Amino acid sequence: MEKSFTEQMRELLISQKREVLEGLAATNEEFRAIVAEMDPKDVADVASDDIDRKMIEALGSQDIKRLKAIDAALTRISQGRYGLCMACGKKIPQERLGAIPYAVLCIDCQKSEERRNR
Repeated sequence: MEKSFTEQMRELLISQKREVLEGLAATNEEFRAIVAEMDPKDVADVASDDIDRKMIEALGSQDIKRLKAIDAALTRISQGRYGLCMACGKKIPQERLGAIPYAVLCIDCQKSEERRNR
């Protein structure tokens, strides 16, 4: 991997990590606001609030998964393993990493993985 490309990806990953963390902080504030506004006497509102809370938790879960993937990619950069497919060991194309900077599989291995999981 070219040093300049890897450095660009590192900066992009750090930026994405910051965005995810800011989003999680905002989600946490929304969750707190929903809980604070709950009135246990109003059953319809409680059901609606429960749906809102579950939706926020689900969104937070996706953000946490993305955050873990970003952290893993940053670790691979520091270890000099960034851009190598974790299944076959071949280089992941820069175009793929540009689109998904935390990708761990090359396109062929990703397709194989998706077929296995069907």
